[in-house]
Amino acid sequence: MNRRELLLGAVAMAAAGTAFGASHEHMDMGHEHHVMGTVNDKLIAAAADCVSKANLCLQHCIVLLGQGDTSMAECAKTSSQVIAMCGALQQMAAANSKYLPQLAKVCMDVCKTCEEECKKTEKHPECKACKESCAACYEECKKIAA
Repeated sequence: MNRRELLLGAVAMAAAGTAFGASHEHMDMGHEHHVMGTVNDKLIAAAADCVSKANLCLQHCIVLLGQGDTSMAECAKTSSQVIAMCGALQQMAAANSKYLPQLAKVCMDVCKTCEEECKKTEKHPECKACKESCAACYEECKKIAA
């Protein structure tokens, strides 16, 4: 099978799946369909923003560290930890995991630590944005933390 045949086959399967899905929607199967992603939308969005802003902050810190400015070392460490924790928080919130309240509690601590560190360096726009996103994520976590 060449690439063209493989691609055409994949398109045909996708179209068949779409047609099946459309016909399935209109059949009364005696069960409810739940809309996914609505329970933790605000938390997921706050965590995603935190990851995005912390990535920018971390890259800024790395550039300054490369230029010999060691004052950004702690900021780099805390933003790196936020990236890891908030990434996990996003996934667990999307899955509506039973462990989400405990993770949110830990994430609050990580976000608060980063927020405090970024306050020290908020003259840099990247750090200020990271600080603000950490504060927002902290507030969303607080709503569900165990």
